[in-house]
Amino acid sequence: MAIVVSLDVMLARRKMRSRELAERIGLTEANVSLLKSGKVRGVRFETLSRICEVLECQPGDLLQWVPGDEPVDGA
Repeated sequence: MAIVVSLDVMLARRKMRSRELAERIGLTEANVSLLKSGKVRGVRFETLSRICEVLECQPGDLLQWVPGDEPVDGA
């Protein structure tokens, strides 16, 4: 995967559980778990904004691009 999600790291830094984040941003715990594991193909900016607001962080604190062998769409 070329994009690494560091939501679990930020939750640990903020001493917050997934359940609390899910309640505060209006997602299910299952969806937060999928985000944490990186098993999603996308995230809405609105959701990302709510996560950043609750965790008091920047999107770059949660998402990191890592070079890999994954082909780019259309290539």
